[in-house]
Amino acid sequence: MNLSILDQSPITPGKTAQQALHESLKLAQAGESMGYIRYWIAEHHSMDGLACPAPEVMLGYIGGHTSTIRIGAGAVLLPHYSPYRVAETYNLLATLFPGRVDLGIGRAPGGSAEATIALSGNFIEKVRHLPESLKTLIKFIDHDFSHEEMFSKIKPTPVPKTAPKLWLLGTSEKSAKLAAENGMAYAFGQFMSGSDGKAILQTYRKNFQGRMPNEKPEAILAVSVLCAETTDAAEKLAWRSYLGKKQLPKDHEKVYDQLHDDDFSIMKKRMVIGNPEEVVKSLRSLKKNYGADEIMIITITDSFESRIRSYKLIAKEILGASPPMF
Repeated sequence: MNLSILDQSPITPGKTAQQALHESLKLAQAGESMGYIRYWIAEHHSMDGLACPAPEVMLGYIGGHTSTIRIGAGAVLLPHYSPYRVAETYNLLATLFPGRVDLGIGRAPGGSAEATIALSGNFIEKVRHLPESLKTLIKFIDHDFSHEEMFSKIKPTPVPKTAPKLWLLGTSEKSAKLAAENGMAYAFGQFMSGSDGKAILQTYRKNFQGRMPNEKPEAILAVSVLCAETTDAAEKLAWRSYLGKKQLPKDHEKVYDQLHDDDFSIMKKRMVIGNPEEVVKSLRSLKKNYGADEIMIITITDSFESRIRSYKLIAKEILGASPPMF
């Protein structure tokens, strides 16, 4: 089973943003040594608990300190930006790191209303024009403007030998259809959606129209996972992670067995939590049920050590990997 990593660069309790960003590099390096095939980092704005507003900067840093793992954005929030500028940036990365760069596109604001206005003004209006912006971006990446079209005389230099691979990230049938009609690979965010992901991925495959001859649909299923040596340890890890998100006092953990929190229950239903055997069994079942080509794992815990250990336990169970701990 192909495994990959989605990183939100979380700032764990007692750590700084600088430490979180360095931990993102360590996670990518560990993932490479474990056998994970790709590493994506997300874009967020004005969020105290998440350290990365600019994936392209981190990808330059991470790409320079890894050698084989694919690296990419999960995702570039296109309504904020010019398609030409995005194409330039990711062509540059693909020139630096040939055959390794993914360009994932999303439509979410990635932050508060105030941060969104500061970034790009009328975001809602720009979301309305996302399909057109996406088509323009694809034409820049594919060098596919006709002579009559605007922008036919320019190109987003440097032009790499291997273009960045285009992905669309989403959680709805609308995003699945948009990916399909544009011949893009599709990543479904199961960890942040209550929608029928199986039906959405079926819609994507059914409607796929490749941009190149014999091109086939390709789908990632992004899942929130917490793995520990025992089921009980994983459950408590999930609880501590939840406490951190809710910013509740740490002594709430002493009532872990008695407290029934609706939000926590909902969070758990969208996650895979357990020991390595349980987690891998669930991931295999999800992959088969959704018809996904790859499982992308997002793990956030209250410490970097427990987070990276979760990835290691899964890789060891599936891939037989036993890399050094960081």
